[in-house]
Amino acid sequence: MWKKSWPWVFLILVLSIFSFRSLLRPGYFPMHDDMQAMRVLQIDKCIKDGQIPCRWVPDMGYGYGYPQFIYYSPLPYYVMEIFHLGGLQIVDSVKAGIILGFILSGLTMYLFGRSLWGNLGGVVSAIFYVFAPYHASDIYTRGAMGEFWALVFLPLIFWAIYEFIQTEKQKYIVFLALSTGGLLITHNITSVAFFPMVGLWSLFLLIRYQKVWLWKRLLLSFLWGAGFAGFFLLPVIFEKRFVHVETMISGYFNYLAHFVSLKQLFFFSHWGYGSSELGSYDDLSFFIGTMQWVFSVIAIVIAFILRKKEKIFPIVVFLFLTGLAATFMTHQRSSFIWSKIAILSYFQFPWRFLTIITFTTSILSGYVVFNIKNKKTGVLLCTFMICLVLLLNGLYFRPREWYNIGDKEKFSGSLWEKELTISIYDYLPIYAKFPPDRQAPVKPTVTEGVADFPSYTKGSNWQKGEVIVSSEKAKIVLPLYYFPGFKVWVDGRAIKTIDYNNDLGLISFYLENGSHEVYTKLLRTPVRIIGDCLSLASILLLFFVIFRKKLSFLRQT
Repeated sequence: MWKKSWPWVFLILVLSIFSFRSLLRPGYFPMHDDMQAMRVLQIDKCIKDGQIPCRWVPDMGYGYGYPQFIYYSPLPYYVMEIFHLGGLQIVDSVKAGIILGFILSGLTMYLFGRSLWGNLGGVVSAIFYVFAPYHASDIYTRGAMGEFWALVFLPLIFWAIYEFIQTEKQKYIVFLALSTGGLLITHNITSVAFFPMVGLWSLFLLIRYQKVWLWKRLLLSFLWGAGFAGFFLLPVIFEKRFVHVETMISGYFNYLAHFVSLKQLFFFSHWGYGSSELGSYDDLSFFIGTMQWVFSVIAIVIAFILRKKEKIFPIVVFLFLTGLAATFMTHQRSSFIWSKIAILSYFQFPWRFLTIITFTTSILSGYVVFNIKNKKTGVLLCTFMICLVLLLNGLYFRPREWYNIGDKEKFSGSLWEKELTISIYDYLPIYAKFPPDRQAPVKPTVTEGVADFPSYTKGSNWQKGEVIVSSEKAKIVLPLYYFPGFKVWVDGRAIKTIDYNNDLGLISFYLENGSHEVYTKLLRTPVRIIGDCLSLASILLLFFVIFRKKLSFLRQT
């Protein structure tokens, strides 16, 4: 079966080039969330400093650092870091990550589409998925890297569940666990939106194929996937109270200002690179795509016409209703649901459900060629649909501007100053009353007494240096936010209490007269330790399952 798929996989790879062809040149482009290169730089500093997993980033928060990757899903940045470690500049590593995201999303959708509709239907679903307008908007306008990469895992999760229930083969339990864990550490907001769908999909298939007894193994697979993501999942849940999150759901980010109209969803009016605003006059497109929604409607019409002949009819209906529900969630008529479910406020933008709509409309479009019995007719229809979607949507896949810059320019001068302060309110520790208005000093400051710092060094999540106190005692303030887990040692002995009762919530303490060696580092809290252990145990279990499978195969041969 796989041998027959290679030509179609190759076709998807070739056609996917049109989604990222504008990136195949030196330079970089601006986007709304222009922190992608900065986040890779911070991951790089963590990796080279031995801070694994990366939690505290040293340069952000205007140089005072903050716990970026305790709360911000890190997987895409680890992937981009691999490219950087392989020799690419960081800005080129970001582009490589985007290219890989487009390719993988097409391949995973083909995998799912092929399982449902065969090779032709799988190819149509894959190309419709890659070239959905929201896919272009996600990366070329918004720079929503996590949401963009989440599109890789949605088809993979649905495919693994479908194949497991159909075949009962244990390898799909492994695929499901890995893809579940992957989504959880790629974009937590998409995870919250998507996993209710996953639960319904699982329940629907278990009942549809009369295999309800498999629910326990599915549940164990989901728990295994959560275990893979434990290092991120536990801290983000149980340590949320340690940072300011109120700015993420108020003012501009209040979801009430960002519902979209049916006209914006279904009838193209404007393709812009601006922002989402109150009302229906946004300079940002929320277009589902003519081809995507039209062929989804055609698919459900065909399914109803053939409902007595087609065993797959209920699946088409399920996917269509899921897409319809996601569409409803983008409209202000759904505000009563948003007001009842508190966690939805962290979505910020109801139109983020376009991720789900993109997924369902793309997979449904592949069904249109499924019932074509004549092979030549099927190929012609497939070709027509693909050419049309490329023609209508292809031009969206390009940035508005292009700058001929590399890492040197990106991380220096005014651009570097901008990187230090963007999103400074995000994940600001609660001990800070307000964010800093100037860059952190290179060395600690002295607020009481007299002291000098002959040497001082900053790492990714640690700082150390020599302090000479010439007065009877001195109060030292480190250029570092306090956050649970930080510990300070003076001359090798831990300080029992750390003072952070100042406007910026910086670590401070008293030193007696004399020369001292000061060292501070962010350690693992109990929650982080448990999360790390869960991830490690899940990885070890994966190796055990793979090794046992290979050992069983060798015994049989």
